[in-house]
Parts: sequence; structure tokens; C-alpha cells
Amino acid sequence: MTIKNFNIKGLGWFLALGIIATSCSEDNEVAVMTPSLDAGSADFSTFVSVGNSLTSGYTDNALFIAAQENSFPNIMAQKMALVGGGEFKQPLMADNIGGLTVGGNVIAGPRLYLNMSTLRPAVLNAMPTTDLLNNPTGPFNNMGVPGAKSFHLLAPGYGNLANLSLGLANPYFIRMASSPNATVLQDVVAQSPTFFTMWIGNNDILGYATSGAPSGSPFNGVSGTTYTDPAFFEYVYGGIMSTMASTGAKGVVANIPDVLGIPFFHTVAYNPVPLDAGTAAYVNSAYTAYNNGLAYAASVGLITAEEAAYRRIAFAESDTNPFVITDDELTDLTGFMIPSLRQTNSTDLVTLTAASVLGTLADPNNPASVQGVGVPMGDAYVLTSAEQTVINTIVSQYNAIIASAVSQAGYAFLDSHAIFDNLIAGNYSDLAVGDNQIGTNLVLGGGFSLDGVHMTARGYALLANEMLKAIDAKYGSNFEASGSLVDLGDYPTNYSASLQ
Repeated sequence: MTIKNFNIKGLGWFLALGIIATSCSEDNEVAVMTPSLDAGSADFSTFVSVGNSLTSGYTDNALFIAAQENSFPNIMAQKMALVGGGEFKQPLMADNIGGLTVGGNVIAGPRLYLNMSTLRPAVLNAMPTTDLLNNPTGPFNNMGVPGAKSFHLLAPGYGNLANLSLGLANPYFIRMASSPNATVLQDVVAQSPTFFTMWIGNNDILGYATSGAPSGSPFNGVSGTTYTDPAFFEYVYGGIMSTMASTGAKGVVANIPDVLGIPFFHTVAYNPVPLDAGTAAYVNSAYTAYNNGLAYAASVGLITAEEAAYRRIAFAESDTNPFVITDDELTDLTGFMIPSLRQTNSTDLVTLTAASVLGTLADPNNPASVQGVGVPMGDAYVLTSAEQTVINTIVSQYNAIIASAVSQAGYAFLDSHAIFDNLIAGNYSDLAVGDNQIGTNLVLGGGFSLDGVHMTARGYALLANEMLKAIDAKYGSNFEASGSLVDLGDYPTNYSASLQ
């Protein structure tokens, strides 16, 4: 039996633009003269970009040279260089393999690539050559640290190799830090930036979402195992903004994207199980006792008839059966020997990680132990409606905090949440069409990389353009009006396995 894991299913305005009416031979054509590129009130001489993996250029579940060269800050820096921008230095990896080693021991695996024979992501069969004991020399203008949460920007020792085994250091910041105990923001401020971008906070909620919203207390600066408590996030973000304000630099600050809109939650269908009539009947017989237990529990008032029906497991002869999961939101009947099981439904979001588990055998020696059919999948592979509501509420709280901080500081603002929603809605299709499309399909969409979370080079190019337009709106530059935005079609989507 196979499981379908992927569902690849005024007059002044005219004068400002330099539009001059001319008589061209017989046509009376209108010639359009674009203005020269102008930085407005912005000074790009020392541009520093602060953030996490989305800032670093992380793509296809890894950081590698080609991806870093197509990071949105590097794309922006190339345009800024045309109007006074200086050198933009990045902590380049050693190869296009991705991954990290420490003394030859792999601590992060290589990148994904698109297997053209299966049209599915696969892990590159290569050994990483970037070792933490052989790091490049800074300072670095791209201060995007993969994995960093908001409070990590203020954490001493986050770049200390001695703290790595304790879980208190980040291997990517170890490569970048000016000294073992320097903080990310200390290394930013030390460069005396004249302009910056700030995009931080996504990881404060992302891991909670991608791991299926596990139970636990939110992190509050002392303890916690899930998302960052909004009150603590507000305290930390205030500190970050105060630090950036101390530099006197102008900048653009972005909010948190629509976490639940990424392909990570929209690639594996809720009903991917194909069963023939005989197999369906066999599986249903195995759940007879469970279904009878639910009926009894309802008859004696332990659960409602509606809950009993919601929890009932029934497979059919079909290519689109939901799969079985445990759900801790259900009434606990384990004291009556009735587990908390149900089948997925259309309101659930299934994680991309479920693709590698669905349909496999929990016990290699037991052909009936098909995960998602004979054996329930864990709650970590699904976000329920209630969990989605929690995540969306937290993101909204974070974004309200960011919007208030940006308004008080007077920086330009980028609504990345709206950008991601527009990608989902297909509102950028006019910018890159045909082979140069941009959307949210995992493999063919062009906007998101094969890990389902991070963007492609084309997606980062879109972000760079939106950042430049935000600078235009706030500081009077004219990247857009001067025709200085980048062409999305010039940037790749999927990198080949043979990328050198």
C-alpha cells in the first residue's frame, strides 16, 4: 500500500516623472524619461541587515554560497551600491552543499534538491565542508542568523563554541561573532550602520507551529518550552529597537509573516490514504471495538453523540481517506480503555514532516502497522483548528508590538504578513509569469524553497523589491520610479543537485 504524501495538486506628478509629450514622425508617441536613481534622505554607506534565516538567505533547508548571494539583503545592497552604498560582506559558507561540521563531525546536513525523476525534494548526497573551527573574518553586513529568536539577539555567549553542546550557542553565529561573548546586536552596533533592515521574531512562533503546537509553557525569559510569551517578546523587542535607535541609523523593520500560510502546512493533504475495498474492510474491522467503545461512552453521557461521531474511525474504498491521529483535545477516556483517536479532517493542517512517516511501517515485521492507518500518527503532525487559532493570535500580538515599536521609532515598515498572504492569493502572478512564476506550491510555485518554510532566490528578490519600495515611501528614494527594482525572472527557484 502506498500513501500519497504530496498533493502537488495633478500635473506635478507627470513633471516629476519627466514625462514629455513629443511628436515622433507620424505616430505622436509619448516618450517616458525615468528619473535618475536618488537615495532621498537615506544613507546606504554602511548597510547592515539583522534577522534570522530569512535574512541570511537560507534556502532548501540549508545555507550555502549561491543562496547567500541571492539573499534579499545582498540583492538590496547591489541596488544601494548604485547610490552611495558601500561593501556588503556576508559570512559565506565554504560550498554549495550546505550543512556544517565541527572538527569533521556533521552537525547540520546538506541542502535539499529537486529530484527530477520523482519531482520530490531529496537530500543532496554530499559531505559538508564548512567547519566551525575554520571561520571567515568579519565584520559582516549580513547579520542574519539562522535559528535566532528575538531574545537571541541580546544573548551573550550565543556565538561561543563552548556553549554549543549546552544548547546555548548558535553554530551560524559562532562563524560570525567578533568574540565568543559578543551579542548579535553588539556586533551590529559596532559597525556604526547608517542604514539597516530588521526582520526578527518569526522563530519565536515558527518552531511551535511546525512541531504541531506541543504542550508546554511559553518562554518568558526564565523558562518555557514553546513559543515566546508575548509580554516577554514586547520587552525584548523594545530593547532591540532602543539599541538600533542608539546608532542613529535609518531603517526598515518587517513584521511576522503568516506562519500558517507557508507550504509546510499546505503540501500534505489531510486525506492522502488510498485503500481498495478489501483493505478498507480489514482496517475497519480492527477499529470495531474502538467505535463500539465510543458508542457506549456516548450512551452513558461520558461524551456527546457529536463527539462520538467526530471520533469514529471509518475507511472506504477510495484514494482520499483521512488518516488516523491522536488528539489530546478530545475528552480523555483512557480510564475507560478508549484512546483519544480520530481521523483528520479538512480543517486540520498537516505538517510537511508527516510526508516521511505516513504509510511507513511502525514495525517492519508487521504489515498491519501502517502509520496513519493501523497505527495512529502523533499529534505533532497536525495542527487542529484550536491550535491554529492560538498561533494566529500570537502572531497578531507580536505584530501589534512590532507595529507600535516601528511607529514610535519612526522607521519604515514592511508588512511581510501581507506579502505572504498576497503570495498565497496569487497576487504577484503579473510580476513573474510562465516559467518565471511565483507562488506557494512547494515544488513548482517558485516562491518557496523545498523545505516549505524558506523562500527561493526569486522569493527573496520579491522581498528585496518590497523592502526597496518601503524605503522609497519613507525616505524619499526612488528605486521603483527610477526602474531600479530587480526582475524576478532573473532569479532561480530550485537549485540543481550539480550546483557547484
